[in-house]
Amino acid sequence: MILADTSVWVDHLRNRNLEMEKRLIRGQIVMHPFIVAEIALGSLHNRRKRLDDMDALLEVKVAQLHEVRHMIEAHALYSKGNGLTDAHLIASCLLTPGTQLWTRDSALEKVAKTLGILITMP
Repeated sequence: MILADTSVWVDHLRNRNLEMEKRLIRGQIVMHPFIVAEIALGSLHNRRKRLDDMDALLEVKVAQLHEVRHMIEAHALYSKGNGLTDAHLIASCLLTPGTQLWTRDSALEKVAKTLGILITMP
């Protein structure tokens, strides 16, 4: 399974990423509720349908805040240029076996690569 972060979704919604479309059709893209919420803050064409489609995707396990805090300390993820949402996405990938993270964010990419959860896509 692939968790595409907000940067990938924004790119797809603006420019239509064929790889993303292919993965969505195959049911390989999973969702985290923070990503849908971040997308909902923006301006969307066909807003209700887009958000409903995103809400309908299989969801990763969402970490509790204490689990995220523990992960930050256990993996020394502080001072790496990532925010709380990034940490939640990483935690969800670690808590949902077989889930890899697809991102365009360089700081998040470095951490995901170190933890072995990065997938490189076009």
